[in-house]
Amino acid sequence: MQAINALPLLSLLLLSTCLLCSAFTSKDYSDALGKSILFFEGQRSGKLPPNQRLTWRGDSGLSDGSSSQVNLTGGYYDAGDNVKFGLPVAFTTTLLAWSVVEFGSSMPGQIENAKAAVRWSADYLLKAATETPGTLYVQVGDPNMDHKCWERPEDMDTPRNVYKVSAENPGSDVAAETAAALAAASIVFKDSDHSYSARLLQTAIKVFDFADKYRGSYSDSLGSVVCPFYCSYSGYQDELLWGASWIHRASQNGSYLAYIQSNGHAMGADDDVYSFSWDDKRAGTKILLSKGFLEKNSEDFHRYKAHSDNYICSLIPGTSNFQAEYTPGGLLYKGSQSNLQYVTTTSFLLLAYAKYLKSNRGGASAAVSCGGSAVSADRLVSLARKQVDYILGDNPAKMSYMVGFGPRFPLHIHHRGSSVPSVRAHPDRIPCNVGFQYLYSGSPNPNVLVGAIVGGPDIWDGYADDRNNYQQSEPATYINAPLVGALAFFSSH
Repeated sequence: MQAINALPLLSLLLLSTCLLCSAFTSKDYSDALGKSILFFEGQRSGKLPPNQRLTWRGDSGLSDGSSSQVNLTGGYYDAGDNVKFGLPVAFTTTLLAWSVVEFGSSMPGQIENAKAAVRWSADYLLKAATETPGTLYVQVGDPNMDHKCWERPEDMDTPRNVYKVSAENPGSDVAAETAAALAAASIVFKDSDHSYSARLLQTAIKVFDFADKYRGSYSDSLGSVVCPFYCSYSGYQDELLWGASWIHRASQNGSYLAYIQSNGHAMGADDDVYSFSWDDKRAGTKILLSKGFLEKNSEDFHRYKAHSDNYICSLIPGTSNFQAEYTPGGLLYKGSQSNLQYVTTTSFLLLAYAKYLKSNRGGASAAVSCGGSAVSADRLVSLARKQVDYILGDNPAKMSYMVGFGPRFPLHIHHRGSSVPSVRAHPDRIPCNVGFQYLYSGSPNPNVLVGAIVGGPDIWDGYADDRNNYQQSEPATYINAPLVGALAFFSSH
């Protein structure tokens, strides 16, 4: 449903009242940062390590891949179900890695936990990319069967079918996103584990070559097992440009710059798109590539600065290009299903771009050009802070949308492992259909999925703390990943 554009004046006032004030301290942001990373331990699949901190979780998916004689254990369940979807989890990995690359110096107390979160996913993506030559495994679990059950991952007995893309059944979107994830992760480990970093980058290059050579959308190849769950609505061109951009940043190989210059126009580089998500990478790619122009004065990336400005201006009330929707409480609003995924990605891009602007040594390019006005980097930081603070509880409902943070937060999240008694409290198996009693129960979830960000409120700032309302109450890895970087920034500013 198209959001009602009846609130611009109120939103403008709410968003421009103060550039620096906040309801939260750096200590609060640090607390939220630690919890946002801890959430990923609750999403782990596979054999859990001895230092697992969310101890209500147990081992799961230990035979994943065995039906195809490959090892696909590990990785993350992307949201509240028990399927390992390749496209959103690869995007999660890229954004987690980008958070560490950009703001790792601002999270000294959490850097090892953040890197562990990246590695848990990167290890799985390496398996998916290298188990069988010429093949990329992109999903474990039949989502249609999985969604007919409500069971914790430790008990799941639904089919763990394995799905892949290949030369005959291409998936350039999921393959190029996987390449981006591996390349971004290689930067994270470049100094601390050089051999691992090199392996990640080498694999990223091979996966990208595969994505580029055998072009096609994985939605066409895999049909009903990825649609409507994670259909690639934007196509695969945006992922190819995104993947090439990350490999260029990781390798500084000039051939990827040439690829970007030759293919950028055809791959959406000149399209002004105003959202950034697991499906559409265009806005994020432009911000990423703007770094080259802003920090190195490289004319190769000048066009991306102009398009990045257009994206940023669309978010700023009062500018000539303003077109975003905000709730009465000041929250960016893009859609009724899992709206906070757009809020966290946007907040991250605002802060990354602000950082790139400030790194520039003066000049007109040190600000965002919005028609005849210039918008400072501090204004971007202010808008990002407003969004982050809203998520943490500075909103009309006075509710934190991060589980376990603050005095009031969602208690009935749409998440199987959190809502069903844990294997620690109830060792006996809870069968598929028996679990539905917990979905429909009015009781709070017995297991607190600390740090999870839910889908969030509606256009009027309303939130139903209802397990059955998955649009608002389901957490997802790709909501949390960019918030890790944003919280790191605010914890040290």
